[in-house]
Amino acid sequence: MDAPLIELIDVSKYFGYGIIGLTRFPAVDGVSLTISSEKPEVLTLVGESGCGKSTLAKIILRILRPTSGIAKYMGKNMWKLSRSEVKRFIRDVQPIFQDPMDTFNLFESVEGYLINAAKSLLKLDREEAIEKISQVLEFVGLTFDKVRGKRPQEFSGGELQRVSIARALLVQPKLLIADEPVSMLDASLRINILNFLRRAKEELGIAILYITHDLATANYIGEKIFVMYRGSIVEHGDIEKVINEPLHPYTKVLLESLPDYRKGKEWFKKQLPQTLRSVVEVREMLLKGCKYIYYCPFKSQQCYEKPIMIEVGKEHEVACWMYSKKE
Repeated sequence: MDAPLIELIDVSKYFGYGIIGLTRFPAVDGVSLTISSEKPEVLTLVGESGCGKSTLAKIILRILRPTSGIAKYMGKNMWKLSRSEVKRFIRDVQPIFQDPMDTFNLFESVEGYLINAAKSLLKLDREEAIEKISQVLEFVGLTFDKVRGKRPQEFSGGELQRVSIARALLVQPKLLIADEPVSMLDASLRINILNFLRRAKEELGIAILYITHDLATANYIGEKIFVMYRGSIVEHGDIEKVINEPLHPYTKVLLESLPDYRKGKEWFKKQLPQTLRSVVEVREMLLKGCKYIYYCPFKSQQCYEKPIMIEVGKEHEVACWMYSKKE
């Protein structure tokens, strides 16, 4: 059996807080996660704004180094890779950003950007690069003539996000890290982007880590789900099981914010309500025990200890002391 493509083992990332940053809080706190190199899946990482999703994505993308724990790529510490292994990592793990403008240089044509990427990363000549670019643009419903000579600001948001996906597919990656890729788009355009991601998995064999605050879109595209709260994974498993039989009190709150979430895929009509907290409260991040303790109706004295991940059923685990009594 090959080593996992990505493996996080008890990974944490601390940042300074306050005027001089002496207080440190974990934006990511003890996260373990595995992405297979053999069986591509669509994994979804769900949580409200400020819960640490994007920080975790940057750790996986080797942009941020974890404060503690180990982040592995193909069985090796990704911060101890050789130069050739780093180049391979960059090809294998590609990001798709929330704002597609972050992908491109506003002063360079999209055509030139894509050609340079193909020549640099794939070692193709110009003619070969254009042929390859045309193939990936066709995959997302565009043509090379559509991008020829245009700069990023000349595209609509939906078009530019499709070009961004094509750019990621250009280097034939094994994993796409899609961080809120549809949150800036109109509802009518979101399903198209999600379908392109799903096709990338089904037709090209690419694993997807889809990061979102929106459980409805996660339900539409995902196979497995990780629910994140204040830097910690509080529940994970098969998405149908988690959606239909949520265990953690926080997961239940998220689902209750989508009144008809069990009725199917009318996902674009469902939005997380404004009443959910979107600003990180540092006092919760600093808690040593369960970080949901201030809001949980089931809290007990044991909740002041950090909960362990408990297997409740096949492919369904929860970090909640309530379920330790049922073992």
